[in-house]
Amino acid sequence: MKIAQDTVATISYQLSEDGGALLEQSDEGIPMAYLHGHKNILAGLEEALEGHEEGDEVSVTLAPEQAYGAVQPNAVQKVPVKHLVGKYKRLLPGMLVKVNTERGTRDARIVKAGKFMVQIDTNHPFAGKTLTFNVVVRDVREATPEEMSHGHAHGLGGHHH
Repeated sequence: MKIAQDTVATISYQLSEDGGALLEQSDEGIPMAYLHGHKNILAGLEEALEGHEEGDEVSVTLAPEQAYGAVQPNAVQKVPVKHLVGKYKRLLPGMLVKVNTERGTRDARIVKAGKFMVQIDTNHPFAGKTLTFNVVVRDVREATPEEMSHGHAHGLGGHHH
């Protein structure tokens, strides 16, 4: 079966900065499953996987605009420590935290930490980077009615309820 709209594709991947170091990879022995055509993964990656089948190896390079976008300078801001979600013994630059905002909770990285205020960056960690995905298609199957109604894959490598 080929990857197409409303199929569940199970993939293993390695993600690296174009010509650079490995940034992320799927867990060894636990591939990632996604519902194709439902914006579960980056659009450029999804487009590159369309039509492939089990056993295919796919390499695709995405410019920042196709991946996590350009770095937004206005995404760096100072916020009171009390807006951070959870308790932290010590806040350090580079730490990933969750921040309460007017639009809900957001992920952020600490740029500078103070006693009462922290400077955070809400850009995605891969923003501004040209990314290369090396993917192996492990399995392709039709989505179940439940997966279709939920908009994501279930089971091994997918979402668990």
